[in-house]
Amino acid sequence: MDDHVVITLFRHGLTEDNKRQAYLGWTDSPLVPGQVFPEVLVSYQQIYTSDLRRCRETAEALFPGRVPVKMEEFREMNFGEWEGRTYEQLKAKPLYQKWLADPFAAVPPHGESFSEFARRVESGWSKITREILENGIKTSAIVTHGGVIRYLLTQYGSEEKSFWDWRIPHGHGYDFIWKIEGLRRGERCTLLQEVPFMEKQNGSRSNIG
Repeated sequence: MDDHVVITLFRHGLTEDNKRQAYLGWTDSPLVPGQVFPEVLVSYQQIYTSDLRRCRETAEALFPGRVPVKMEEFREMNFGEWEGRTYEQLKAKPLYQKWLADPFAAVPPHGESFSEFARRVESGWSKITREILENGIKTSAIVTHGGVIRYLLTQYGSEEKSFWDWRIPHGHGYDFIWKIEGLRRGERCTLLQEVPFMEKQNGSRSNIG
C-alpha cells in the first residue's frame, strides 16, 4: 500500500440543535452530553478539523492528545438568518420554500450560496491534498460537517451519487483511498468504505449518534 493514500472524513457528534432538527451552519451548538465516542483503529499521521466548536470537541474525543489543524474552509454551509431555526418556523416564508425546491440555486438571507460553499470547501481540499502530497502523508483525517462530507463524496467518491443520496450519521465517516497519482490528478478515489470502529467489550459497537 506504499503507493496509496487514505483520507478519512468524520462527521461531528450529535448537537442539541441537531436533536431538534434546526439549521446549524456557522453558529454553534453544544454536543449532546453522554455520547460514547468510538475507538478509532487507525493512527493518523495528520488530523484536520473545522474550526467550529462541535468539530473541535469531536476531534478531541476521537483523537485524545492530538492537536488537529483547524480550517475554516471545512465549516458547514452558512444558513444566514435561518441559523438555529426549524422547518416549522420557516415553512411559511416564500424564500425558504424556493430554497427547498432548489437549494443549489436559491440562497438563505445573509447566508451562503451553494456555489460559494463549494468554492470554499474546494479551497480547503486543495490545501490539504497539496500538503499530503508534498509531505508524503499516507493517512489523514478530517473532522467536519454533513454538508461538507456530502459535497466531497459527490465530487470524489468512487461511485457517482447525488448530494442528498449519501447517508452520514453523526460521529461516523468514510475512508477515501487513492493511488498517489490519482489523488494528484484530482480523480475520484479508487475505494470508498465506511470507517471501521473498535467493538465494545460487551459486543456492541461504539457510536455517538
